[in-house]
Amino acid sequence: MPRPVVLVPHDPAWAARAEALIAEIHAAVPGVFRAVHHMGSTAIPGLAAKPVIDLLAEVEALEALGGARRALAGLGWRWRGENGLAGRRYFTRDDPETGTRAAHLHVYVTGDPAIAWHLAFRDRLRAEPATADAYAQEKARCAALHPDDSAAYAACKQAWTDGVAAEAVRGWKGA
Repeated sequence: MPRPVVLVPHDPAWAARAEALIAEIHAAVPGVFRAVHHMGSTAIPGLAAKPVIDLLAEVEALEALGGARRALAGLGWRWRGENGLAGRRYFTRDDPETGTRAAHLHVYVTGDPAIAWHLAFRDRLRAEPATADAYAQEKARCAALHPDDSAAYAACKQAWTDGVAAEAVRGWKGA
């Protein structure tokens, strides 16, 4: 089911919310994740975004999630499997009061190239305000074209993000 695309001004509280979610995850499933990173637009200061916290977690092996799924479900995380991306395991979390999407948890095996893609992209936008501004314009353009379909919105901006991420990965120093 398509979700509407609602971009809101950056909220500095997103960083604290991400840190709280990360701490909660580590406490619920100690030792499962090697690292959990805040990524996506809510991790870029000043960037308008859908108010959904994106987290990227690293595991030694996807099988490690077997025992963690129940604990994460207890925190409100819904298992989505690969959800269209081979090598990824995906969870979503909705706000219990409003039912709106609150967070995504993308899980990859440490060393998966997707980790570098996401984190290098994030780091480039944090370091280059002009690139972040250009991304804000692309997001606004795609949101105007696809206001009621988050999947079409994501597809609309994919060529832009893929191009910037490919450049960013080449010069990335790691998390």
